[in-house]
Amino acid sequence: MFTKFLKYSIVVFIFLNGFSSSAQCAMCRAALESEGDGSKAEAINDGIVYLMAFPYIMVAIVFYVVYRMKFKKKPASETTS
Repeated sequence: MFTKFLKYSIVVFIFLNGFSSSAQCAMCRAALESEGDGSKAEAINDGIVYLMAFPYIMVAIVFYVVYRMKFKKKPASETTS
């Protein structure tokens, strides 16, 4: 029981921990694209997409867990009563 709680606590801590990043906004992206070298702008764009994907993944996981809880099979002792 404690190890399960510890695992969930670590996952919640990781998701809620604020990570600092230097360039995520549209203004930073525009400033990078105005430079001659496009590789930095492409890397920043990839980072923005990477950061954008995690909220969708977390919502999908929550919906999956709720779905599993709703349609979880009942034990045999409850169905034979």
